[in-house]
Amino acid sequence: MSASLLSILVLHGPNLNLLGTREVSTYGIASLDRINQSLQVLAKELEATLEIVQSNHEGVLIDAIHASRDKQVGLLINPGAYTHTSIAIRDAIAGVEIPTVEVHLSNIHRREPFRHRSYIAPVAIGQISGFGPASYELGLRALANYLRQSQ
Repeated sequence: MSASLLSILVLHGPNLNLLGTREVSTYGIASLDRINQSLQVLAKELEATLEIVQSNHEGVLIDAIHASRDKQVGLLINPGAYTHTSIAIRDAIAGVEIPTVEVHLSNIHRREPFRHRSYIAPVAIGQISGFGPASYELGLRALANYLRQSQ
């Protein structure tokens, strides 16, 4: 499969632009730029191309999901706190019907009870959480593998 056929949208939700300085005991010291650089390196290995978007605004994330319908074959998303609140993001993912992997740096199931529910998980092919920045890499590998097996 050529890189142009394995085009993946990576979405980072609210507050992820503060990674490396925000609650480091929970989210670690890796910056979002460092995570994105690691993903780009891995994408080359996987013969994939990435479009990466971070926004603190729900509508921007939804617009990116809608736009992916004609451009990408997969979605890797860390919806941040929208995981637990956004039916709109859930509906956007369901509406475009693009295979989606949900990722989180922390294990959301070991945190506060309000973080245990994900509106995204039911419309995703899988969820990876608790492995810090490696959650993104594991998610990208899993998504690429799924997409190749689905072809």
